[in-house]
Parts: sequence; structure tokens; C-alpha cells
Amino acid sequence: MEKGDVFQQMKSGNWYQANAPELIKSLRRSQQKIFEINQMPPSQIDERNRRIAKFFGAAGEGLHVNTPIYCDFGFNIKVGKHFFANYNLTVLDEAEVTFGDNVFIGPNCNFYTAIHPIDVERRNQQVGKSKPIHVGDNVWFGGNVTVLPGVTIGNNTTIGAGSVVTHDIPDGVVAVGNPCRVIRTVAESSKQ
Repeated sequence: MEKGDVFQQMKSGNWYQANAPELIKSLRRSQQKIFEINQMPPSQIDERNRRIAKFFGAAGEGLHVNTPIYCDFGFNIKVGKHFFANYNLTVLDEAEVTFGDNVFIGPNCNFYTAIHPIDVERRNQQVGKSKPIHVGDNVWFGGNVTVLPGVTIGNNTTIGAGSVVTHDIPDGVVAVGNPCRVIRTVAESSKQ
């Protein structure tokens, strides 16, 4: 993992220079590794998952990721045991993105920690900041879900397909929509 000042600044939640040479160099290395992983044939599924687990900052047993997968750095992604991600997972991991145990992610899901200024002049100076994303245990994401910077999703929760999660979601609920909102508890859902 990179330990330079710009990396600490990036993860701090404060504004940083997004085009700093150290960051760009690390992004290019990560892009090369992900490219190689995404090119592996289906017959090498075990090796592919081993390489993804090594590429991430931390990974529990039972990791399975269907490629292609995309991310910025990899070392800021931490997954628990029995993590499953379907095709086209995208994680912009300028800040940490942590997934608990038994997380299931449908196809075409996105997790974004990067933030850019709304002010055009500042944005054109290529500054950015990031906020971490935290996902609890036993969470299921339907397909085409997007989770925005700084969101925490509680344990035992289901996020419905197509949702855009803009704020924290509590434990034990079903939440859907754009913006994503709680529609019922898991206990209520199991009765239906």
C-alpha cells in the first residue's frame, strides 16, 4: 500500500490534488493489474479470485468476483468472508470501501468515494476529496445500484435494483429508489 503524504491526504476527507504524480502512477499500476485480471479465461476462475483477493486491501475466505471489475487503487477495498460480486463491479476507492461478511452484489453496481467541487473554477484545478463507504454484513444489492460517497449501509439490508443510495441506510430493511429510501423492514418482507 502507498504511504506517501498525498495518499493520506486523499483518504483524510480533505481536498487534495487529484492529479498528483504519485496518484497517477499508482492508478496506472492498478489499471494494469485489473486489465490483466479481466483478461483471464473462465477456466482460471480460482486463480482470478486469488489475484483479486491479493489486489484488495483485505479479503476474507470465499471471495468470488465475476469479471470485468473496475477500481481506482484496490488497496482501499476491504471485503469480508463470502463476498460475491457479479459482472461490472466498479469501485472508485479514493477512500476506504469496506464490505462485511456475506455481501452479494448484483451486476453493474457502482461504489463511488470520490467528490469533485461544484465550483467550475476549482474543479478545473483538478482537486478532489473522498468519503468512505461502509457496508455491513448480510447485505444484498440488486443490479444497477449506485452508492455515493460517505454512505453507511447497515447489516441484514437489501438494496433494490436501480437504486441510487445518497444517504445512510439502517440495519434490517429493504430500501429502493432514486434517491434510495426504506420501504419496509426485512421482517415485514419475509411475511410477504
